[in-house]
Amino acid sequence: MRALRLLEWKSEPLLTEVDEPTPGPGQVVVRIGGAGACHSDLHLMDEFEAGVVPWNPPFTLGHENAGWVHALGAGVTGLEVGQPVAVYGPWGCGVCARCRLGIDPYCENPADAPVPGGGGGLGLDGGMAEYELVPDARHIVPLPDGLDPVQAAPLTDAGLTPYHAIRRSWPKLPPGSWAVVIGVGGLGHVGVQILKATTAARVIAVDTRPEALRLAEEYGADLTLLSGAETADEIRRITGRGADVVLDFVGADPTLRLGAAVARTVGDLTIVGIAGGTLPVSYFSVPYEVSIQTTYWGSRPELIEVLDLGARGLVRPKVTTFALDDANTAYQRLREGSLEGRAVVVP
Repeated sequence: MRALRLLEWKSEPLLTEVDEPTPGPGQVVVRIGGAGACHSDLHLMDEFEAGVVPWNPPFTLGHENAGWVHALGAGVTGLEVGQPVAVYGPWGCGVCARCRLGIDPYCENPADAPVPGGGGGLGLDGGMAEYELVPDARHIVPLPDGLDPVQAAPLTDAGLTPYHAIRRSWPKLPPGSWAVVIGVGGLGHVGVQILKATTAARVIAVDTRPEALRLAEEYGADLTLLSGAETADEIRRITGRGADVVLDFVGADPTLRLGAAVARTVGDLTIVGIAGGTLPVSYFSVPYEVSIQTTYWGSRPELIEVLDLGARGLVRPKVTTFALDDANTAYQRLREGSLEGRAVVVP
């Protein structure tokens, strides 16, 4: 079969021929119907080198995957060949307290995981191929009626990651509250939808690109602001007190400063983007009792909830599809910033 593989750090992935996978006991092979191209893949291609993460190439890219059950290994129950499914992307050890709750991104025994801190497309073969081998059937989530694999694929990360970040702040988003979304890209435009679908907060979207703000308006943002020197003052003027929850989907120095400047006392500042910025924190540098946290992906139970929102049409990523032959074109458009929403490769 054909697969888009990263053969070494700081290189372009190559479309190559590899053997079709065969499931062992407890494993599942998924015929891929959609594989999301994620901006984090660009870090693998352009920036990472040996020692940055506890795994190395070669491997097939693609950690946002959905399709149909193709083959079942011995002992797998509850699934049928041909059934539409999504693949839960992070693969932990399966036995620690976090993994037993379905929170594999925070696995506490990474040395016992299939690949420490990764999964399919992140150290092991992912879904930019005709088939993907999933090492444990517990990572397979059936798709609800009304949701096809092309729409489901980006929900496994671009949906799940903002959902987890927002869900943990639900108590701070009642009627009368304000949420600020910084960065309306592949994750941020889904974050706007999740805020509108699951909370009563009014949403302000901030970006440097007018086209991104138009996308935010399309998906329900109450207000949009171009990022600039006066943005923090404008948000404080609009809200009267600051934002109850700030979600930074960029994570660069300027966006972190903006988030800290507009957060309300007892609010949340959640850093989702991995642009490498830093935020000095001291007693007087942020409002009292502001909680600052990073998040990574989400849990398997949360993925089930996200897929339900997708099936009901409440959360629908803006998707541009590409053939497997054109997967590198999708990544190039991500680099250029010319892609709205999410790219999905359809083998």
